[in-house]
Amino acid sequence: MKMKGLLRKTLVITLSMCLLSASIPYKVTTNVQASALETEAMQEEKAKETITDEIMNTDVELDIKSPSALLMEVTTGEVIYAKGANDKRSPASVTKIMTLLLIFDALVAGQINLTDEAITTAHAKSMGGSQVFLEEGEKQSVETLIKCIVIASGNDAAVTLAEFISGSEEEFVKAMNERAAGLGMTNTNFEDSCGLTDSENHYTTAYDIALMSRELMVNYPEIEQYATIWMEDITHTTRQGISSFTLSNTNKLLKTYDGITGLKTGYTSQAMFCISATAKRDGIQLISVIMAASDSKTRNKEAATLLTYGFGKCSLYIDENTEALPDVAISNGIEEQIPCAYEKEFYYLELNGIPLTDITKEIIMNEKAIAPIAEGDIAGRAVYSLAGEEIGSINILYRGSVQKAGYLDFLIRAIRKLCI
Repeated sequence: MKMKGLLRKTLVITLSMCLLSASIPYKVTTNVQASALETEAMQEEKAKETITDEIMNTDVELDIKSPSALLMEVTTGEVIYAKGANDKRSPASVTKIMTLLLIFDALVAGQINLTDEAITTAHAKSMGGSQVFLEEGEKQSVETLIKCIVIASGNDAAVTLAEFISGSEEEFVKAMNERAAGLGMTNTNFEDSCGLTDSENHYTTAYDIALMSRELMVNYPEIEQYATIWMEDITHTTRQGISSFTLSNTNKLLKTYDGITGLKTGYTSQAMFCISATAKRDGIQLISVIMAASDSKTRNKEAATLLTYGFGKCSLYIDENTEALPDVAISNGIEEQIPCAYEKEFYYLELNGIPLTDITKEIIMNEKAIAPIAEGDIAGRAVYSLAGEEIGSINILYRGSVQKAGYLDFLIRAIRKLCI
């Protein structure tokens, strides 16, 4: 009886201590720290989304005569050079970058397959300008039509796939504008899927072109396989019989610039000569956008000038964040600890020649968490510094969720501890 009484008394005391700890936060600074971490993260994301005119007018002196130009590093999305990059202009066939983005979106979603056959309509056949001469009723695979768009800038091929995916070009264009809005392309409006229109309401900017180019390259790197094809034959099978047609790449930088990977050229009398040129060297990927160049030679030369400038200036630091992180103790929870993980890799683009070996990393984490905790809540930050200055950070997140403990949970936990 004395033993049972002693056990009962011990349980009551232990449970009382558990309940007392549940009612008092571990540290006031713990919650304040978590709130500050979240606020800083939100501010960083907001800063990335806000591109001001000040950023869009770099003072670098390069021999760029075209009125709109922009150079962007792909991994970080950082703008390295800009001139008139927010000015709205007609993009001509550079429009097809957004068309291709939606095509690859549809492929990944399982809406279409590369081997599916799309039928050319009278509307698609009627497209002028750059074309691959599809006939009404002609069937071509989705992959063949992608090649026609990327290599030869076929307007008829672009409209054929637009209609195949959305039922009509009009509906496809609505999707183009929705996708553009989602990417933050605030100075863009599309009115067709190929860029042939002369409408003044069909416009974009050098910066917005870089945004959609980056989205295509990052999400669908296989675009490079198509964009680097110099020539390829396709077969037309129509009522008139079978014939061959040679696709020839409109991007002549493929033959003249080392490391070029794409992406899309454009020309109309209104837009003049445009290009989104992409290239890769030593792990650095760049996007060079030129709009309204006076001729194709100027367009290509200036796109190459920007790329060469970027490759000479850029150094990229990447931390894949693969090392393990310590668990965080939990107060008030049904679990006593929770594991953590880095939210993502960290990237930093150095443009001033400072050695990347001087970058340091500091882990700042909550000492203790208070339940309930949802998976993905912020547990801390990894802060990176160079030459004593903070250059960026990424969040550390809780990897799992923990419910708030109740009376029975504390009782069971107390009993388990006594039995050990």
